[in-house]
Amino acid sequence: MFANSRTITSAQSDIHEHLAARVARHLAEPFRKPVGAPSQRAFDMAIDAWQQAGGTPLILDAGCGVGESTLRLATRFPDHYVIGVDQSEKRLTAGKDWWEAAMPANFHWARADLVDVWRLMQDAKVPVARHYVLYPNPWPKIGHLGRRWQGHAVFPALAACGDYLECRSNWKIYIDEFAAALTMVGRPATTEAWQPETPMTPFERKYGASGQALWRCVSERT
Repeated sequence: MFANSRTITSAQSDIHEHLAARVARHLAEPFRKPVGAPSQRAFDMAIDAWQQAGGTPLILDAGCGVGESTLRLATRFPDHYVIGVDQSEKRLTAGKDWWEAAMPANFHWARADLVDVWRLMQDAKVPVARHYVLYPNPWPKIGHLGRRWQGHAVFPALAACGDYLECRSNWKIYIDEFAAALTMVGRPATTEAWQPETPMTPFERKYGASGQALWRCVSERT
């Protein structure tokens, strides 16, 4: 039952025709939704944990789910500190018996709303070295553009976060849109088919085992 992920189907066959207008509107109109108190507390605790660890280069693992990607990033970049953010307490606190190595010391999991965290990162000018958005919900219906991160009002704050920014998906249109939206906010990006040597998330492992093509978008400030 593991390799049973369904291929994404959508009536949309290319970048959404309203993406450019949506991004332009979000650039012109500041996002005024108040930051939630729980997100503020979780953000403050995460930043404090990072600073207590010495303020080494910071990695943001946005939407980390059960936290496998956070642990893999912390292991891959031992000279960085990784903050993994997810809104689900159940996912973050679930048992980690699938992790067979010793737990790295250079990470912190935060239960918070990413819509708040990205804006807090931007407002506080937190220097993020690397930023990962791995396999977000694709919302493939045409009418769901506003639910995809590239069509959401928080996108300018998301795009401002990270000298290195990477998004991965099993839906090529999502990656094409993400790259186009980044270009619209002044961050040129490249896209490519992607095949990881070691899957970073349960979704990446499942999609690969199901024979699905994977894609990624990368934007790096020079």
